[in-house]
Amino acid sequence: MQPCISVLLVDDHAVVREGYRRLLDLEPGMRVCGEAADAAVAYQRFCVLQPEVVIMDISLPGTSGIEAMRRMLARDSAARILIFSVHEDSVFVRRALDAGATGYVTKSSAPDVLVEAVHAVARGVRYLSADVAHARSANDALREGLPHRRLSAREFEVLRLLVQGYTLRHIAERLGVSQKTVANHQSAIRRKFGADNSVQLARIASRSGVLLSSASLSPA
Repeated sequence: MQPCISVLLVDDHAVVREGYRRLLDLEPGMRVCGEAADAAVAYQRFCVLQPEVVIMDISLPGTSGIEAMRRMLARDSAARILIFSVHEDSVFVRRALDAGATGYVTKSSAPDVLVEAVHAVARGVRYLSADVAHARSANDALREGLPHRRLSAREFEVLRLLVQGYTLRHIAERLGVSQKTVANHQSAIRRKFGADNSVQLARIASRSGVLLSSASLSPA
């Protein structure tokens, strides 16, 4: 009998979850064992259900999918997480892969691509949808020397919130850290970007392609 791949589906849109639950449950040897609409619930259900694959959106209310993935991997370094996102920009692909994602598929991909990706990720094989692989190949060479490449995963998370206009206090609350920690990250980001103030930082981030992409992560 074929082993069954258990999947935790994380997306803040109930209609999206329902559609992909039906798709995955129809696939032989695959079942959705749970769903979550935000990072906190996703982590709780990950701990309880211990799914073989987590399908994770990046844009979630509050804490992002990448931060949720980081928590899951801190608990279980063997966790297999497939990012499923509208964002195909190489900035986000690289951040997801650097944070430990096993695969990355865009929501514009055909349904069978998601199914194929789940099978690959369950085997521990890295999987990128064709549009992501193409964008990453084309953009990485162009952006290799840009300052956001030197940011840590947490610094990038702080940067995307800064350029959206969040205060240090609000960022600290969203990330569950102290305001002093956020201030330290802000100082490190400015140093790496060569920015003396927030206005300069926003301008440099915009030229790097970070400002536009980060704004698109704002919760609806």
